[in-house]
Amino acid sequence: MLRHVTSLGWLAGWLAPLVLFLSACSDAPKTASEKEPPKPPEALTGREAFQRMYPQARGWAPDAQPLEIVSLNLVQVKADKGKAGAWQVVFVSASRGKAKTYTYSAVESEGNLHEGVFGGIEENYTARGDSSPFQIAAIKVDTDEAYETAAKHSAEYLKKNPDKPVIFLMELTRRFPDVTWRVIWGGSVGTSDYSVFVDGSTGQYLERMH
Repeated sequence: MLRHVTSLGWLAGWLAPLVLFLSACSDAPKTASEKEPPKPPEALTGREAFQRMYPQARGWAPDAQPLEIVSLNLVQVKADKGKAGAWQVVFVSASRGKAKTYTYSAVESEGNLHEGVFGGIEENYTARGDSSPFQIAAIKVDTDEAYETAAKHSAEYLKKNPDKPVIFLMELTRRFPDVTWRVIWGGSVGTSDYSVFVDGSTGQYLERMH
């Protein structure tokens, strides 16, 4: 009997450190292979993407102003009601007489799109039609808000064309006194058969184009 009790005491003494060791292992931090997988690339609104590009544009030219903001739809990233996988902004510097195009993309993609912010080459700036550079403070309405406004005035068109891609274009032109978001249904600006203008400063619905 004494030998049996002694054996049990020895076994308990041997198991106690093992239990502590296993408990410590279970509480150890996860290794790289055990960590949660990275989140899929996300689409951004126009203003979110612009805010990522603007600091680099200011580094290029302190007086940099946007001339055009346009969304770029990607196969790899799902666009969703005012959000796109990539965006492009043309900045203008009056002091330098130059323009420079910046892009933001959620992933590497065709068309010289690189993940994150990427600056193109500097070019001489000449006026493009009736478009003019505009103040940063004018961008008060984001693309998700512009889409909501445009969709409210496009119920019949959306019912007939539920799956058409959407492009967003911000410009300051002679057509309207304020900067505008043009919400464009179609594969490109040139081939679109329908678009809606929304004031980029007030969010007001302005006009439809067929």
